[in-house]
Amino acid sequence: MTPKTRRVLQAVLYEAFAIAFVGPVLSVAFDKPPMSTVGLALILSGIALGWNYVFNALFERWESRQSRRGRSFARRLAHGIGFEGGLAVILIPVMAVWLDISALKAFLANLGLLAFFFIYAIAFTWAFDRMFGLPESAAKHREA
Repeated sequence: MTPKTRRVLQAVLYEAFAIAFVGPVLSVAFDKPPMSTVGLALILSGIALGWNYVFNALFERWESRQSRRGRSFARRLAHGIGFEGGLAVILIPVMAVWLDISALKAFLANLGLLAFFFIYAIAFTWAFDRMFGLPESAAKHREA
């Protein structure tokens, strides 16, 4: 699988599961109609999908320049922190406007989502790598 195809597949699968989780949770948490929160989940997902692609491209570029290959727990942790931290900066204003809440409430809501997605991102990436193999940037080099 090419690196581009791999990143697209990973991002699409990741977001499909995210929409299924986020829509109902936001509906219950903010007492909003499910159609509204599913709409928000789709928008958040679209933003996250774009961020996922960009972030993974940047991360893999950085990763390919590292002397140690493979994906240790520390590297997976760094990946999760970088992805979720960057996403939070983007999503908080969107959530505040859509749900008609303060930025502080959106931040607090995002903390709950981040707690889930932080673990989810690490677990999903691990499962994805197990199913589809490591990307070229993390694969161990073979001696000739």
